[in-house]
Amino acid sequence: MDMRTNTLTEPLSPSSLLQLIWLASPALPVGGFSYSEGMEAAVDAGHVTDEATAAEWLVQQLHLTLARADLPVIAQALIAWRKGDHARVRALNAWLLQTRETAELRLQTEQMGRSLREWLRHLPLASPATLDFAAALEPSYPVLFALTAAGSGAGERDVLLSYAFGWAENMMQAALKAVPLGQTSGQRILARLSTEIPLAVEHALALHDEDRQAFSPMLAILSSRHETQYSRLFRS
Repeated sequence: MDMRTNTLTEPLSPSSLLQLIWLASPALPVGGFSYSEGMEAAVDAGHVTDEATAAEWLVQQLHLTLARADLPVIAQALIAWRKGDHARVRALNAWLLQTRETAELRLQTEQMGRSLREWLRHLPLASPATLDFAAALEPSYPVLFALTAAGSGAGERDVLLSYAFGWAENMMQAALKAVPLGQTSGQRILARLSTEIPLAVEHALALHDEDRQAFSPMLAILSSRHETQYSRLFRS
């Protein structure tokens, strides 16, 4: 099934743009700073040792995991939330939870999803009926992010760009702490990711349901190891 419409192509209004910037901010109280998504385990295993290897690790993660799983789910969930298609939302949410390959990766998406849902309850960004439906979900963060962005008036492309940049900023901060690296190195990593994000977003927008995948065996292995890692800063 092809759920891509991309009908919203007009320039974003100032309020819509600000809402996306807000949603992308690492300061959003959803706990993203607590997770490294395998980066800390990669450092421990010697795969990530400096700025160059940290940047390459995150670029590969962007294209191999976000662009093939989270980003297309967000684009499709955004359409479903706007249509009130709760069956579609439920199916997308279930797929994303089922494809989290380790306990800690699933814990991350559920915890951040619950936190975003709670934050959303304090803002007039969704109808009470929609919030009641969301409250009954076992939430995933990407699907709840799509709900939060649904009222912004932004098209799928802009929503995916904001989500991917927020992810990049969080992961850059994780690299600074885990490697460790300095702030200037972090900004160079973020600049590298910023050149790759539009490519990842375009790839995600072109995917149909049958094209989505979450096959990243090295990330799953490192995440499993991280669950019993002797010393760690992050929850994933």
